[in-house]
Amino acid sequence: MTVPSLRELRENSRKRAGLRLRGPELADVADVAGPGGLALRHYRPSEGRRPLVVFVHGGAWVFCDLDTHDRTCRRLARACDVEVLAVDYRLAPEHPYPAAIEDAAEVIRWARPDAVAGDSAGGYLATMACLLLRDAGEPLPAAQVLICPNTDLTLSQPSIKEKGTGYGLDADFVAWSTEQWVPDPVLRADPRVSPLLVPDLTGLPPALMVTAEHDALRDEGDAYARRLAEAGVRVIHRQEPGLAHGFVQNADPESEAATDRLFADLRRLLP
Repeated sequence: MTVPSLRELRENSRKRAGLRLRGPELADVADVAGPGGLALRHYRPSEGRRPLVVFVHGGAWVFCDLDTHDRTCRRLARACDVEVLAVDYRLAPEHPYPAAIEDAAEVIRWARPDAVAGDSAGGYLATMACLLLRDAGEPLPAAQVLICPNTDLTLSQPSIKEKGTGYGLDADFVAWSTEQWVPDPVLRADPRVSPLLVPDLTGLPPALMVTAEHDALRDEGDAYARRLAEAGVRVIHRQEPGLAHGFVQNADPESEAATDRLFADLRRLLP
């Protein structure tokens, strides 16, 4: 493949963010400093205290930020009547594995949210942070929301080939971005890196897993949902027909309807 220009990739994502429809107006949206000075954005749908969701954005571990996912966080706050705390974690390749997992876990420790959510690489970071906290015997959120997440960094699931060309998220880009995040190919098959390979998934929070039919990451998300359920974790799992990776960021009617279903599921899952 042609190696992407990281600078252009990040610049283009910021440009696209500026062209997206603005999300709903909320009672308050404020940029705040988190633990260690980590940049966060706090969304409040109303003046009163509401359940808190930590949101970890996607972007293949290498791009996207608070602005690229602002509309999604606004929609989440309004539709689910929750406060949202978005995390601007450290990006690879400047900060490879496990930096972003540590950032997500530290925000969960600091904020004590009711749920942690993320799309794509953000979904991976959300569940990896839960695994880190579980293994350390620390408090966990009451729910994890995983939207088209990476779970198998060996890229060995069938959908990588079946849906890896022509659906927006190409297999060669997934391979390149995975290399930026975990440069050592041997480490990608380690359970400390690939949650699908973790032998014991007991004790994790109830999960909402939504995958998409035409997503290269579809099979690894579906397989992780099955593994969680087999471990006795409560799972709400749906594969959205006809949609591709990243639908939660899109504004077409089919994607918005699927995102509305996701929000309805989250309302049922929250304590």
